[in-house]
Amino acid sequence: MFFKQEDAGLAWKLNRTVALVGMMGAGKTAVGMALARKLSVPFVDSDAEIEEAANRTIAEIFERDGEAFFREKEAQVISRLLDGSRVILSTGGGAFLAERNREAIAARGVAVWLKADADLLWNRVRHKTNRPLLRTENPYETLSALCTTRAPFYSKAGVIVEAETGMPIEAMAQKVLSALAAHQDILEEIPA
Repeated sequence: MFFKQEDAGLAWKLNRTVALVGMMGAGKTAVGMALARKLSVPFVDSDAEIEEAANRTIAEIFERDGEAFFREKEAQVISRLLDGSRVILSTGGGAFLAERNREAIAARGVAVWLKADADLLWNRVRHKTNRPLLRTENPYETLSALCTTRAPFYSKAGVIVEAETGMPIEAMAQKVLSALAAHQDILEEIPA
């Protein structure tokens, strides 16, 4: 799986699955799709895979079966996807909190934390109704608390890329690509 950057005369081979981790609204799906296009590899969303297998939305799974059931299915799906071909994998916001998911990603891929502050995240998710964890009396406060609680887990990612307010998706994908290129075990430069 190769990436060509004709302007610079560079070509890259993706050697490991890249698992994007971070909070809801960090851009894992949008940036992941753009990154996959740049690298000419498939993009896979673990939440979409779970929804397809269950024939229900994440919110419906949470409501009917609970978070523990969902997290079990999430771990199974992530493990299956890591065993497949090299892809850009968008994980759910809580996936990287589980030690078994962190270990699986580190062993068979690389985690990239799309780091964003609570205000940036809030601007992106406040009008969305598909965020079960934000169905609270004060969703901004809940989001802010989740950011604080989850940051120590996300900081264990192999690569950390800071999101910036107003940065276009393509620019953020390029920023992630540049961060990955600094690691030869993830992206390998090959003759163009």
